[in-house]
Amino acid sequence: MNCLVDNVSSKAAATDELRVLYRDEALIAIDKPSGLLMHRSFLDKHETEFAVQKLRDQIGQHVFPLHRLDRPTSGVLLFALSSDIARLMTAQLTAKHWKKYYLTLCRGYFRNAGVLDYPLKEELDAIADKKADQDKDKQQAQTAFWPLAKVELPIAVGKYPVARYSLLLAQPLTGRKHQIRRHLAHLRHPVVGCVNHGEGRHNRLFREHFNCHRLVLHAARLELTHPLTGLPLQIDAPLTDLASLFSRLGFETDWHWYQQQMLNSQPELAQLPALGENE
Repeated sequence: MNCLVDNVSSKAAATDELRVLYRDEALIAIDKPSGLLMHRSFLDKHETEFAVQKLRDQIGQHVFPLHRLDRPTSGVLLFALSSDIARLMTAQLTAKHWKKYYLTLCRGYFRNAGVLDYPLKEELDAIADKKADQDKDKQQAQTAFWPLAKVELPIAVGKYPVARYSLLLAQPLTGRKHQIRRHLAHLRHPVVGCVNHGEGRHNRLFREHFNCHRLVLHAARLELTHPLTGLPLQIDAPLTDLASLFSRLGFETDWHWYQQQMLNSQPELAQLPALGENE
């Protein structure tokens, strides 16, 4: 079961509406833009637009977020259209029946596909989580990575005369906060545009040379089981503002190519080697 609402993109661009990727009587998925908050937060009192309220106003009914995307991350964001469906989907997510795929750009040449198994300590916010237990044990965390393309730019960064980057497909096998960004930072391949776990010199390069002011992390696909039909459901968020950046870097921009890469990744997953710090 796979439904992309292709006729929505032009309307969204013209009216500043959220782009709807999928909708039926139970679920609705949007392509969340980078920079849009999930919901109101006392940490961002100056913000006036939020994904939950914006979608509610756009379709004229309450929506129930089923997972989260960080503010700077773009891509597939799924909502239930009733509290009953939300309960069903939360149980499915808790049972780890969802598959998520991300596209990201990291520093350096990422040479081999593999799985990083590296526990992560829970990341707590200094204000929102000040009453939380600060000494929790590290949590199990695994992410699979597949290098898709690489580029060398004739731009000096620090002591190096050129800058090298890799386009990756990432599948988080667990759901820790900022997992992909933290895992790539651990591998010394920080994500371009990441403030907390990235490198300022490379972020600045992309701002100055490519006018890229965002985190290059995109939730490309979500796979799950439909709560009413029991059939597989696949929702894709094709490249939007990242398409121009990828084109300038010489990367593929045809979404069918990325679909094929995601399809090819699954038979390989069980055979992927463990990644070390020198990948």
